[in-house]
Amino acid sequence: MYLSTVSRPVADEPGSGPRRRRFAMVSGNVVALGTVSLITDVSAEMVAAVLPLYLVLGLHLSPVAFGVLDGVHTGATALLRVVGGFAADRFRRRKLIAGVGYALSAVAKLGLLLAGRSIPAIGAVIAVDRLGKGVRSAPRDALITLSTPPEALGRAFGVHRAMDSVGAFLGPLAAFAVLLVVGQSYDAVFVTSFCVAALAVVVLVLFVRERPAGEAADGSNDPKVSVREAFGLLRGGPARRLVLAATMLGLATVGDGFVYLLLQRRLDLGLRWFPLLAVGTSLAYLVLAAPLGVLADRIGRLPVVIGGYTALGATYLLLAGPVDGWPLIALALTLYGAFYAATDGVLIALAGPVLPARLRTTGIALVQTGQALAYLVSSVLFGLAWQAWGPENAIRAAALAVAGVLVGTLLLLASPSRLTTRRVPR
Repeated sequence: MYLSTVSRPVADEPGSGPRRRRFAMVSGNVVALGTVSLITDVSAEMVAAVLPLYLVLGLHLSPVAFGVLDGVHTGATALLRVVGGFAADRFRRRKLIAGVGYALSAVAKLGLLLAGRSIPAIGAVIAVDRLGKGVRSAPRDALITLSTPPEALGRAFGVHRAMDSVGAFLGPLAAFAVLLVVGQSYDAVFVTSFCVAALAVVVLVLFVRERPAGEAADGSNDPKVSVREAFGLLRGGPARRLVLAATMLGLATVGDGFVYLLLQRRLDLGLRWFPLLAVGTSLAYLVLAAPLGVLADRIGRLPVVIGGYTALGATYLLLAGPVDGWPLIALALTLYGAFYAATDGVLIALAGPVLPARLRTTGIALVQTGQALAYLVSSVLFGLAWQAWGPENAIRAAALAVAGVLVGTLLLLASPSRLTTRRVPR
């Protein structure tokens, strides 16, 4: 069946030693990419931890305006993911394209200093930062899939995302430390963030391999990828269904900033403690990412993704429920971290075996673009709902949306009539 080819590992080969395979280490390229992501996330989360406060409480943005900027933060440059993915596949320069993306995000941190209190300028800088993320994400994830056997993709992405979440855990702590030392100086956070991001680019250049084993060094083993061939992926049933499912799932995600602002509002947290909310999410993500990646290889990747979005819906319900105080913080942040751990890398691991190696980056970019464009829409809609109905009713509507898209995802990916045993050739 189709899902057995994309969501479960193949059986161990005779004599390979199941116990030995279970504890096998991921490739050096995955570790190097994880290190780059770790350092980059320290930089990114330093800014993300203070940005909602800076915009909403410092610049007095309305919920709608914040929703637009939050959507831009992830979705406005989504189409450029496909451009970056196609360029990486056509020229077989995945490391180079990823490096350009990391460098753009680093420069954007300095742009926040120049933007001052101008909302259009801040929006433009945020767009550049997300352009960098959009360009680098698909080539990075393609390198992971091309460096890993199909049966171990869940573990590889779990290890990578666990390393990434170490950075997400340390970033808000670093922002908190900077604010403690220099007072309420956001500029100091932005400068420190730039220095850390620049270090990540250096690590990428020195330690990440351009081509995993098995790909010709000069690229002469296959003709170059054409635009028609790249977008022909959407004519194939499995790839098209995955893109549609990822887009629907993106519509149910309202964004970290809104979640943390709701928690701050419910608990009346002091402003200096606000960055630590992201630390709680990252800690849960860090603890759960690798185990859930291994679980996805064992029981199937789709069930783990569904479980992750179920945790997201439960998080939204908690934010509008009767639980309060520290129990609310502990439960909400744990479930929110579990959502990321069960979906971020596992969804790409689900897509990997469906996509041929020569189009792997483009295919992953299409999945990520669908999610990002949907996230842009959901952020704006949630901001409007907050302003029209109030935060509690808006988050209840978001929980209802999660339930709806889960049903749609199951119909797209788990219907017996849509399954096939045929693997896509590598």
